[in-house]
Formats: sequence, structure tokens, C-alpha cells
Amino acid sequence: TQVLRKSLQGGIALSAGSFLVYEAHNLISGLAEVHASFKVEEVIEQADYLYGSGETEKLYRLLVQHKNSDDAELLWRLARASRDLAQLSSTSAEEKRKLAYEAFEYAKKALEKNESNFAAHKWYGICLSDVGDFEGIKTKIGNAIIIKEHFQRAIELNPKDATTIHLIGIWCYSFAEMPWYQRKIAATLFATPPTSTFQEALHYFHMAEEADPNFYSKNLLFLGKTYLKLNNKKLALLWLSKAKEYPAHTEEDKQVQKEALELLNSI
Repeated sequence: TQVLRKSLQGGIALSAGSFLVYEAHNLISGLAEVHASFKVEEVIEQADYLYGSGETEKLYRLLVQHKNSDDAELLWRLARASRDLAQLSSTSAEEKRKLAYEAFEYAKKALEKNESNFAAHKWYGICLSDVGDFEGIKTKIGNAIIIKEHFQRAIELNPKDATTIHLIGIWCYSFAEMPWYQRKIAATLFATPPTSTFQEALHYFHMAEEADPNFYSKNLLFLGKTYLKLNNKKLALLWLSKAKEYPAHTEEDKQVQKEALELLNSI
């Protein structure tokens, strides 16, 4: 009645029939918004189940249907799914490249939609690093500071996310073992080239383990590898043994087991 009264006061004459149509339209629009919201939550629930089950291809097929979504939660999950599909041994080299760039675009869009989403920052950093693998060492090193900044922002937004803490550890490890010719490239790109140490990498790997014990086979592996770099064989054996015994749920876990066994045999 108030809507009708206000409309008449504004000089717009609504018949009883048109008013009912107008009200019905508003009601349906509201329900559609609720339904859309519910649908997003439903897709995310399905996606998380498939991710937990290791169903990489099914997960990608589910999420790619929503690639035009404005929802950051859907988009970063699509970036992750695209990247995971690229990592499969059955994926061709050409498809790996295509998926890496796709993943980066989805992560970029997720970040544009919600700058406060920690996972969007994390996957933007990961996918930017992947793209660098296809664009050469100069681009990869040039992106290094940006990648670390996004990982640090992700930790600021979610200090308990063990995976992002692990990724900063990987960043530190990579710069600690960087060969001389890559250091030379870094020196041409930055006034003060980024550097790190194995001690700093170790700090982040332990920090990740404290945040979520035994959360990731690769964190166990890198604890072992870092202790080897620091000539602490006793602790290297401890963490490499844990990596070798970690249940293999994914292809990456199997690769970790294999590398851990090789390193154990070499000590």
C-alpha cells in the first residue's frame, strides 16, 4: 500500500493489476538472489568434497562451468583446480601451459573481486610463479617480490593457514640455493636483489608444521631437505622418514615419497 501511495504521489498511476505484477516481480527477484546465493554455497560444498576426494578432473569440470562468476570463493577454487589439472602426469605439455595461464586469470579475477580474500592472494602468488616457468628465468625472478608480497598478505589475512606459511618457506629455500648465474640475473633486475637463507626457510617450515601438524607431505620433505643443507643428518633422517611414510593420496604425495626415499638412501 505504501509503495502504491508513493507511486501515485509521484504522478505514476498504477492499476491494481500492474501493482500486483510489480510486487510479484520484486518477490521473485528477491527469491532469485537467495537462490543464487544458495547455489554458490552448494557448488562450493560439492567442490570441496571433490577436492578432498582427489577427483581433480571432475572438480575442474564442475567449477569451469562457473568461470564467469563474480564470487571470489568460486574463482580461487577454479584457479586451484586448473593448476591441479595441469600438474597431472596425464596432461600434455601444451595443455599444461594453457591451464597455467587459465589458472592465473581466475586467481587474478578472484583478487579483483575480493582483495580481502586470503586464498585469492595465495593462489595469485602460486599461479604467477607457474606462469613464470613458461616465460623464462628472468620473468620468474622479476616476479619473486610480488609473489612473496601476496603470500605475506595471505598470512596477514589468515595467520593460521599452514600452506601459505609453507610457500614462504619454499620461496626462502629457492633463493637460498639459487645458483650464481640466477643471482646475476637478480642483480640486474633489482637494486637490492632478494636473498634468503636455509635457516630462514627452516623457520617457516617449522612454523607451518606448528600451525597444522602433518598437514602436507611436501612440508615434511622440505624440513628434511633443509636440515640436509644445514648438515644436520639426524634431523634430516627424522623428517625424511616422516615424508616417506606419509599416506599417498595424490600424485604429488607419491613423488614426495619417491624423493624422500632417494634422499634417505643417499645419506
